[in-house]
Amino acid sequence: MSELESGNENAGVESLGHDWPVIVDDLNRLLRLRTTPIGMKLFRTTEEMEVIPKLRRPKAIHTTDQIVAQAARLGWTVGITMQDLVGAQCGAVIGLHPQDEAWLSGKGMAGVWFSTLADSAAHQRAMDVVPHGRYTAMAVSPLASGRLSPPDICLIYGTPGQMIVFINGLQWSGYRKFQWSVVGESACADSWGRALQTGEPSLSVPCYAERRYGGVLDDEMLMALKPHHLLKAIDGMKKLAANGLRYPISQYGIQSDARAGLAVSYGSKEK
Repeated sequence: MSELESGNENAGVESLGHDWPVIVDDLNRLLRLRTTPIGMKLFRTTEEMEVIPKLRRPKAIHTTDQIVAQAARLGWTVGITMQDLVGAQCGAVIGLHPQDEAWLSGKGMAGVWFSTLADSAAHQRAMDVVPHGRYTAMAVSPLASGRLSPPDICLIYGTPGQMIVFINGLQWSGYRKFQWSVVGESACADSWGRALQTGEPSLSVPCYAERRYGGVLDDEMLMALKPHHLLKAIDGMKKLAANGLRYPISQYGIQSDARAGLAVSYGSKEK
């Protein structure tokens, strides 16, 4: 059962008392991010969404990638319903459009993204999506604004180097092996779709559409995760930084004797 299906829509409410500008400042100091960290939140009704301060509503038809980008690249707070989205694929990932047989068939992608209709249908069924029927609206906003009080998930764009340090922070305490999947096109299902549906930290390689329409840079990956996971990662990165393990990762030299460096970075502090 997914986190949303279980009714735990307030997971992450423990972050209500946190100072989001300070959290974002820590994140930027630890990773030197180029793109604004943002939050995403689903709403049962449009009216619930529209009470968000300084909310913008689209005046044109967009992809979800574009809406996310307006928060991450422009610093806007934007709210949408299915009527603001260009098609079923965008709405189905966040639960605003039914994942019905027409959508599951993948007919529109066959022969374009996938060789056969069977391949296209297999892709659709492989996607992690929010179950349809509980939500009618979605909003995104810079985390530092605190306007989503709190967001369902946080979205962090970064380079592979930034992402591995972030993951190391998540693994500092309560170690676990992370396993992620790649659906290819429609990779928003790997990031915000999976994080919303499962509640788990979800890393993705943003797809063609995210880069073409959502402004995602060529070297960027995307991490989507609950607020409490973000706080855990920041705490872990602070501990790692105190051990000299921080971003940016300094180059040691490909022809240098590695022993002195390894003794510092991999030598145990336990006596």
